[in-house]
Amino acid sequence: MNVLGQQAAISILVHLVCIAVTWWALQAVNFDPLIRKGKIVQARLLIIFLTIAIGTAVANFFLDYLTYSKQLPYLF
Repeated sequence: MNVLGQQAAISILVHLVCIAVTWWALQAVNFDPLIRKGKIVQARLLIIFLTIAIGTAVANFFLDYLTYSKQLPYLF
């Protein structure tokens, strides 16, 4: 497996893990006061989109940090 394939596999894994952890963390938030009656489907979809957005942002942070740390030896 070449380097690009390894990076792609790591990126997919990190994204999925971060999305799963974000989903788990958002389960602790009580969204019930914010949900209108009869709008359950829209509220669930919003929570899914929030999970994906936050999880992707966190994953990108960690992947960027990993990339930058690999590039540090080129500084010297």
